[in-house]
Amino acid sequence: MNDREDHVAIALQNILTIASQPVNKTANDKMNNIANSVSNGVSNGVSNGIPNGTLNGASNGVHKKKLNVVVVGGSLGGLTVGLALKHLGHNITILERTSTPLLHDQGAGIFAGGDTLEVFKRYDRCKRPLAVTSRELQYFNKNGDVVHRIVKDQAMTSWDVCYHIMRANFDGVKSGYCDEIPEPLPTDGTAVHLHDHRVTSFNEEGDGIRVHFQQGNGTTGSFFADLLVGADGASSTIRNILVPEIKRTYVGYVALRGRVLETEATDIAREGFQEKSALFHAPAIQILAYTMPGANGSVTPGDRLLNWVYYINVPESELTELMTDVDGVRHHVTVPPGKFNPKLWEKQKAVARETLCPQFADLVCDTKKPFVQAIMDVISPDNEFLNGKVVLIGDALAGFRAHTAASTSQGMYIFRSFVILQRGRKKWCCKLSKRIVLLTDICVSI
Repeated sequence: MNDREDHVAIALQNILTIASQPVNKTANDKMNNIANSVSNGVSNGVSNGIPNGTLNGASNGVHKKKLNVVVVGGSLGGLTVGLALKHLGHNITILERTSTPLLHDQGAGIFAGGDTLEVFKRYDRCKRPLAVTSRELQYFNKNGDVVHRIVKDQAMTSWDVCYHIMRANFDGVKSGYCDEIPEPLPTDGTAVHLHDHRVTSFNEEGDGIRVHFQQGNGTTGSFFADLLVGADGASSTIRNILVPEIKRTYVGYVALRGRVLETEATDIAREGFQEKSALFHAPAIQILAYTMPGANGSVTPGDRLLNWVYYINVPESELTELMTDVDGVRHHVTVPPGKFNPKLWEKQKAVARETLCPQFADLVCDTKKPFVQAIMDVISPDNEFLNGKVVLIGDALAGFRAHTAASTSQGMYIFRSFVILQRGRKKWCCKLSKRIVLLTDICVSI
């Protein structure tokens, strides 16, 4: 690692440890209601269509309300918040706009940093392997020689492994990833996951907030909540309702992505990437690869996948062609696996052979179902609204550029900051957006 990389790493660590500022009194009171729920008992009832109750046995003798929390977005961020608040005894309803009960495999690998590992250590009771351990990080030159090596264990997982583990723990969904479903704890709150529920609006109602939704068949309805959490990704509906002037903007490059079964990779690719991470840079190019879990999250050698992400500059004038799939459909952010235009893919493989080192060129060219993501910037001016009744987290708050490998970690960091107060401490990141702006600026410059 050179001096600049050392400086960036130290800066990132310093930012992540900055003490947050206290919230306004209304939000702080609401969060303290959550905080005081820890270690208390539960008596169940029903209110406004969502199970409700009280938390008893507080040391000060005061009965604290058990909160109803609506989380919008059923991917990793929403599931993480839902799982933690359920564990604290609160009633959680996740509203996911996708029409299917399970989200489809995103095909993406994830670097599981410290915050991510801490979340699974604290809340996962499936106790199955989460990740493949990468033993070292290598830098290749154009000839494929290792010019720099950092010996360091890093955990490499995938979106689908994280998603299915979280669903098993949150609402008991059984899958090939998790055969044994943990039983709810006696102190857990209720956990409801509703697909095909697209939020259309919300409004303050008394001390809470009413959340309105519509289903695909036209059915409409609403839920009353004490707290609304927007965890619905970089194209967040909640953020768009609150600050409609904030739009996602294309930043000038895309991520080509893919994966190859390790037994189907060439010898030099296996040697370069099995239980190792690797990078290669050239003008206007960055590519990285590592081993991640395979089908149903298997970490058994031979079942695993070699995952790669290949960043290239694409002028906005050429973006439409690249983001139009084999069926002629124009995608704004992601062309999914299996839909990439074959003619364009053949061109990209030829470019890879010409510009990449042999290990990466083999991996890219052996990929059968590549996909592409346009890299976008977006950031909200604040992370809480309506006196703390609405909170944005993860990509709904701020989207990190993918080449920093920080998107999942920043989401988990924001989530953990959010939960710190709810576990009985006194501060919450009221001005978190400003810190995210600073961290984003540093990541963009890497």
